[in-house]
Amino acid sequence: MLEGIMSKALPLIQSVDELTSRLAAMRKAQEKFATFTQEQVDKIFYAASLAANKQRIPLAKLAVEETGMGVMEDKVIKNHYASEYIYNKYKDMKTCGVIKDDPAFGYKEVAEPLGIVAAVIPTTNPTSTAIFKALICLKTRNAIMISPHPRAKEATIAAARVVREAAEKAGAPKGLIDWIDRPSLELTNALMRTADIILATGGPGMVAAAYSSGKPALGVGAGNTPAIIDSTADIKLAVNSIIHSKTFDNGMICASEQSVTILADVYDEACVEFAHRGCYFLQGEELDRVRKTVIINGAVNAKIVGQSAYKIAQLAGVEVPRSTKILIGEVTSVDPSEEMAHEKLSPVLAMYKAKTFDEALAKAERLVADGGYGHTSSLFINVNEEEKLEKHRNAMKTCRILINTPASQGGIGDLYNFMMPPSLTLGCGSWGGNSVSGNVGPQHLLNIKSVAERRENMLWLRTPEKVYFKKGCMPVALRELKEVYGKSRAFIVTDQFLYKSGFTKTIENTLDELGIIHTSFWSISPDPKLQDAIKGTEQLRAFEPDCIIAIGGGSAMDAAKIMWSMYEHPEQNFEDMSVDFMDIRKRIYTFPKLGTKAFFVAIPTSSGTGSEVTPFAIITDAETGVKWPITDYELMPNMAIIDTDNMMTQPKSLTAASGLDALTHCIESFVSVMASDYTEGLSLRGMKLIFEYLPRAYDNPNDVEARDHMANASCMAGLAFANAFLGVNHSMAHKLGAFHHIPHGLALAVLEPRIIRYNAAQRPAKMGTFPQYDHPKTFERYVEAARFCGVMGADDNEVFENFIAKIYDLCDHVGVKRTIAEYNVDEQYFLDTLDDMSEQSFNDQCTAANPRYPLIEEIKSLFMDAYYGRPATTYED
Repeated sequence: MLEGIMSKALPLIQSVDELTSRLAAMRKAQEKFATFTQEQVDKIFYAASLAANKQRIPLAKLAVEETGMGVMEDKVIKNHYASEYIYNKYKDMKTCGVIKDDPAFGYKEVAEPLGIVAAVIPTTNPTSTAIFKALICLKTRNAIMISPHPRAKEATIAAARVVREAAEKAGAPKGLIDWIDRPSLELTNALMRTADIILATGGPGMVAAAYSSGKPALGVGAGNTPAIIDSTADIKLAVNSIIHSKTFDNGMICASEQSVTILADVYDEACVEFAHRGCYFLQGEELDRVRKTVIINGAVNAKIVGQSAYKIAQLAGVEVPRSTKILIGEVTSVDPSEEMAHEKLSPVLAMYKAKTFDEALAKAERLVADGGYGHTSSLFINVNEEEKLEKHRNAMKTCRILINTPASQGGIGDLYNFMMPPSLTLGCGSWGGNSVSGNVGPQHLLNIKSVAERRENMLWLRTPEKVYFKKGCMPVALRELKEVYGKSRAFIVTDQFLYKSGFTKTIENTLDELGIIHTSFWSISPDPKLQDAIKGTEQLRAFEPDCIIAIGGGSAMDAAKIMWSMYEHPEQNFEDMSVDFMDIRKRIYTFPKLGTKAFFVAIPTSSGTGSEVTPFAIITDAETGVKWPITDYELMPNMAIIDTDNMMTQPKSLTAASGLDALTHCIESFVSVMASDYTEGLSLRGMKLIFEYLPRAYDNPNDVEARDHMANASCMAGLAFANAFLGVNHSMAHKLGAFHHIPHGLALAVLEPRIIRYNAAQRPAKMGTFPQYDHPKTFERYVEAARFCGVMGADDNEVFENFIAKIYDLCDHVGVKRTIAEYNVDEQYFLDTLDDMSEQSFNDQCTAANPRYPLIEEIKSLFMDAYYGRPATTYED
């Protein structure tokens, strides 16, 4: 966690002479950098992006601790975005030498760097903006001297140092990235006069100074984003999008909605939805108190910027629930004399009513004119209303026009519309007094309006090439290795118990009949270790098989996947492989193609992990104790063989743990933000089979029908979560296993009822960020699953409660304990590890698809409740 980042001192820049000297050295470094090839630059860009991504949490913590503003978990997203999304967008962009060559027309474009970039960083985004600006400078062979905000200098410098050290380690000249250690107006002005171009993000005064410095400047203007909710809008989507945006980092992104104008015929419906989701409508004197607290002498009060709605209300002497999302003031005036009509950089929202769409447009136009020219505007509407859409885009003098989109996340690009370029510096064109009109990245010489309609991501259904199932199918399926694929050398991976129990005999006999040479590796721990995989890879390389056969539980299959990857690509770095991603298609690290050396066959001997059909491998580094869920579709087996004969000897403990693991796979994949029509059927059928057949398989291990259905349910669950992914239950269970050695399935089961209540909240503190998940609706999804599984009730609430009771009944039947403490977890050690477990759960890859975006404090509460057996609540707000 930032080890060494803050401790490496450099000579301080405390005077103009020291700054001038440092800039002279920087110019020499940049001149050398200007000679680098595209390949050299891209290597540096990759290394710096990856390093910044790895430090996203400690940098977020540092930013909040130093500034006292915003939400740490949301700043994690900003840092993640600034590294991952920027890298993904520009990784293939040519920026060196000839970047376009059309021989037919005799046309070339040649890219040259500008030189030294002066970068002014705001206190609202001290780490993410520094990461963003440093990365785009590296990509374009420019040097960057950073002037931090005085109240955020430690966080900004830490972020810059992370990028610099990674860049230099990857071959960048030393001194390309530097900063003013003790920022002052004198030093900042001197920097702007000396640099070749200024990249300015901050308040109007600072931007004006940049433009008056005599040097070219890419600056941004103030935001006063007006949102309109039309009569034809989806009210739930509109209201929850605004809440999602306005509460993101406590409203500090300049694109966030500052006002919403609602058409009269849907006004009451929208107000009800706002209130239902935890917003507070200010009444009478309350509104006036908040007005005078938020805006003082025509400007935003610095004390309220990035603070929670509850804290702002406290400062104003207004009592509101601690869980309040947004303070809403219903007002009529759009004149500057109305404090609520200003940009507020906080979860405070002005609300207007309009009789007609034209009246709403007029209000929005005035609000833009009085403080938001060129920035962002927002409209919620049925997209078939083409005449209104055209009216709106013609009326709005803003460079970002967002349709049915949370403005904070939509304005920065590439989250809710994938043609909008990602950026943390949003130009406002000539309307806002800026030289660029789009999201800063490429150079913009014209005012260009970007109209971005909300879109849902393309989803997929990816499976192994072949999945064989039914009792006794394994010897028949294995014949294809020779008869269809022409394989001649097989490497069998299993664990010691299965090997000595003779589980590999049937495989070996079949391979002998086929004339396929084989050997076995069985040094796999129950909780597979990276060190086991490294040892197995050494034997793989010595044997050089063209087929790998993994037989066992998840441990053997997961270890074999890692060995397969290391065998085919020894150059891979495990630490890079395990880096989390927000979107698997935009991740920084790209897995190389697998299967060029060896065909991979997965054969499960338990009914739980589904690893035989998934792109996941869970591996533990024995040296650090960290358990890593590694994910990539290259890890998906080529063939899966689900033969019930291999599952008939599961002991009761394994039957219970693996069955509950599969049940959680079904439930979490069904409510995942990435669930689809294709995965939902698998999830539902799988959980229904488990409820029906797990008790039978547990009570009578020789029940072939029960074993067969459990094997199928486990595989279907695997196919479902291979495509829809999982959620925070798995994230937390991974940590209970790593820290306290509770078997995975049992850890999931002890958490599951609480996670269900937590996810079902109608007013969650944060909901998941994924375009197709447009409002909190997980309660309804659980009710749908319950009814499919035969759960009845007088209404949805009773069905929901009965569903949880059904899960408890199943857990009780197979001997699952109700609390973490009952698994002999020492209380003091549990409390000592609680913070680490909570943060690592938040950072676990499975968390990303959870329908409720968990805050670390919420995860901690869930752990505590599960440990002490506290009554499960709805965890509302």
